[in-house]
Amino acid sequence: MNASNERETVLHAHNVHKSYGSKGGAQQVLRGIDLRVLRKEFVGIMGPSGSGKTTLLNVLATIDRTTDGTILIEDEDISTMSNTALSAFRRNKLGFIFQDYNLLDTLTVKENILLPLSLSKISKQQAENEFIAIADVLGIQEISQKYPFEISGGQKQRTAAGRALIHQPSIIFADEPTGALDSKSASSLLSVMEEVNRKRKVTIIMVTHDPVASSYCNRVVFLKDGKIYSELYRGEKSRQSFFKEIIDVQAVLGGDHIDSI
Repeated sequence: MNASNERETVLHAHNVHKSYGSKGGAQQVLRGIDLRVLRKEFVGIMGPSGSGKTTLLNVLATIDRTTDGTILIEDEDISTMSNTALSAFRRNKLGFIFQDYNLLDTLTVKENILLPLSLSKISKQQAENEFIAIADVLGIQEISQKYPFEISGGQKQRTAAGRALIHQPSIIFADEPTGALDSKSASSLLSVMEEVNRKRKVTIIMVTHDPVASSYCNRVVFLKDGKIYSELYRGEKSRQSFFKEIIDVQAVLGGDHIDSI
């Protein structure tokens, strides 16, 4: 990829609405979201309970459909794709990290990570090379032959991150990835995600309620009542300084509060 298109738009959501229920009693969750994400960004989405952050992640990640509006990912309109086309697009272009890991207990760490490549046409050697590269970044070489029930929560989440990365997706969507982890494991995972974003140039969009997690991002988007309330950019700020700015906005919005990084 040349320098001129490294920072191109990878995702563009325009006037996105999402409602649930029938017309008479419909609950409007997203109310005209406009969001542009550039390639290589690490974006956090925050907001109080009921603000629409998980719903937004779900429609951006093709897990749910919008009620109205368009979502372009790499200039492809996912809003108009058939279910079959959307499934293929999701498999080839997107990666997912969930709070509850979603690993298969009957497969080893390595087999779980390689699973997304089972339907691809890449050679066994290519798959092996990609696994080695990812395992090195994630620091999970030593547990590659272990099963999920034999490893810690932090190691499970690193395995989930490896599975999300293995097919070189355009975007990784992370839904509260540190929610089930202790603070040490959470910090370790976030450092790895930050490194993956920087070294492998993968775009990451992460929903979190945790300002510590958001402080690892390049940008944080705050939602309120289904709309974008404000945005913060980290720029050259330290993580500690960015954390304090996030806390200040969160205090205005309401929600969970954490006193220190």
